Amino acid sequence: MPQVPIEVQLSTLPQSPGVYQFYDVDDKILYVGKAKNLKKRVSSYFTKNHEYGKTRVLVKKIKRIKHIVVPTESDALLLENNLIKKYRPRYNVLLKDDKSYPWICIKNERFPRIFPTRKLIKDGSEYFGPYTSMKTVRALLDLIKGVYPLRTCNYDLSREKIEAGKYKVCLEYHLGNCNGPCEDFQSAEEYHEQIEDIRKIIKGDFKSSLNYFRSQMKALAAEMKFEEAQQIKDKIEILENYQVRSTIVNPKINNVDVFSIISDESHAYINFLQLSHGSIVRSHTLEIKKKLDETDADLLALAVIEIRQRFNSLSRELYLPFEIPVEAHLKITVPKLGDKKKILELSERNAKFYRQERFKQIRIIDPDRHTNRIMAQMKTDLRLSQEPRHIECFDNSNIQGSNPVAACVVFKNGKPSKKEYRHFNIKTVEGPDDFASMEEVVFRRYKRLLAEDEPLPQLIVIDGGKGQLSSALKSLDILGLRGKIAIVGIAKRLEEIYFPEDPIPLYLDKKSESLKIIQQLRNEAHRFGITFHRNKRSKAAINSKLESIEGIGEKTAEELLKRFKSVKRIKEASIENLTETVGLSRAKKIYEAFH
Repeated sequence: MPQVPIEVQLSTLPQSPGVYQFYDVDDKILYVGKAKNLKKRVSSYFTKNHEYGKTRVLVKKIKRIKHIVVPTESDALLLENNLIKKYRPRYNVLLKDDKSYPWICIKNERFPRIFPTRKLIKDGSEYFGPYTSMKTVRALLDLIKGVYPLRTCNYDLSREKIEAGKYKVCLEYHLGNCNGPCEDFQSAEEYHEQIEDIRKIIKGDFKSSLNYFRSQMKALAAEMKFEEAQQIKDKIEILENYQVRSTIVNPKINNVDVFSIISDESHAYINFLQLSHGSIVRSHTLEIKKKLDETDADLLALAVIEIRQRFNSLSRELYLPFEIPVEAHLKITVPKLGDKKKILELSERNAKFYRQERFKQIRIIDPDRHTNRIMAQMKTDLRLSQEPRHIECFDNSNIQGSNPVAACVVFKNGKPSKKEYRHFNIKTVEGPDDFASMEEVVFRRYKRLLAEDEPLPQLIVIDGGKGQLSSALKSLDILGLRGKIAIVGIAKRLEEIYFPEDPIPLYLDKKSESLKIIQQLRNEAHRFGITFHRNKRSKAAINSKLESIEGIGEKTAEELLKRFKSVKRIKEASIENLTETVGLSRAKKIYEAFH
């Protein structure tokens, strides 16, 4: 069959919800996507001017479009998830996770055992989970063990074998950890009542267990059985302490899944909290590497389906930061205030903390990825046309107009390149004029780089507001570099970032890594400039002290300092040592001046 042109394929697409699949010239699947309107969504790939490079590459490779129409957008979402798992297309995010999660198993036995496992066996046993860590499972099992005496042996406790007296109680019975069902000391009915309470505890419902133990404690106390009543009280305290630790919000919030998303240029982090009776019974954060310019809504919708399937969630209500298409039977709540809003904010905090931890790990394990991410983020935050791999920052230093100097610091890939730092003595400006000084040093810096054919930076940062930025722009205009190098100014007081010809400053988030890099540049330029300024003032003060001696000029003062290193040593030097440097006549004058 001859290849049908893309234009023809687009014209025949229906305006219905569905899933589309892109194939290349070798009929290999490239991408799977969902749409509320197939014709509108798929056509947008070929009519938009895509900024994201990978999307442009994908569109060039598309030779065939296949689609599947479904009744609703939520059906499209489910089908998209299944097709991505099945075909694993190159340009789709893959929500893979090779980790096997632990479960709590209530074994299908006459006297069920309860234990952790990573394997699900279809033998009629009940499995609760999966849990995100074995630590959580063990904490829950320790709680159960502290409250309910359960058997840990793996004997076949059938009625026939117990009545035949095949088993004898073990040490666990004598320690009080088991009630001895193996010798018929505990009935199957009583044991199953305990198992039913345990099921509720695992689900986060402590109410029935606490009520039962409280009534039992009162009955024992009324019968003057204070020792047994104290044992029951200890169990109540164990349950209450665990409940207090696990209850996060209103206990009326039950069977709810909470999702939040934090994203940057390359990755998204989706946190999942599952609530039962106000307690968090499960928490998990999923990291997704972006393939194209996927929106937060697209990624969250995909993650909600994947995480709910992975953790076998049956919750009917979702708390989300914004609306997304979901299965028809699910209720979506976008909290605005109160307990529901608090739990969504807690989920967002978990996503942020996970992201920060990953950044710290990546910085150590994969520094290149860390650098690439920060550069991409700065490009977006500062509206740049390219990543600022080479940044230069300028700062003026003068105190009461004396010894005006300037500093230029250089960062490569977000880190200081100290060998490329430069100092400038202000030559053409009289008095403390920061604007004129900035104009001079920017001109001198880039005139030299152009003359020596050295690489220019992608970004210039000026320490100062609109005034200093305008002065620096004058020099770039003269050199013909306006528009070829991005330039911004940063004002100290409110950390405002100014752009050329834009009266409204940009305010970056105080925790933004882009702002931290700019602040580091500004602080480093300030430190470097101040150090140079102090050294220059000190040298000037020393020279003036020597030059105040009659017959001693600047050149003689420099020769003396070069030989003796300080005024103190010159003062302590003998006439003979001074004579060796400046001759007998000047040596006598210096010696007499200090003595």
